[in-house]
Amino acid sequence: MKTVKRSLAAAELVLLFPATLFMTALFVRELQPGQFEPAHTAQRIVAWYAAQPHLGLWLFLVAMPLVVLISGSITVLRTWRSSPELRHAAGQAFASIRGHLANLLVAAATATAFVILAIVALHMITD
Repeated sequence: MKTVKRSLAAAELVLLFPATLFMTALFVRELQPGQFEPAHTAQRIVAWYAAQPHLGLWLFLVAMPLVVLISGSITVLRTWRSSPELRHAAGQAFASIRGHLANLLVAAATATAFVILAIVALHMITD
């Protein structure tokens, strides 16, 4: 059973790769002017997806992630129902989160501030 789940996980990652590539290209092309790398390559990737609506949009950005969503949901639900160990571990994790919620919120706010400052710094450097 572990081999099947590992194979499913690998297949899901492969199915998500084209959509992840596109989303990353959308972000990267905004980092600097289009004539510089890697923004130029990112723009070419986005343009290719836009020029191939049946392949780029429907297959890579809708169908393949939808297959991952459905197969992943089915697998998680089956595992949840058949594994008391998973339910117990999830309960412990939620209890731990509740017990340390303030610390987790501070950590999340700190990480968010770092990301915001990094984006602003990149924007200031490129202007």
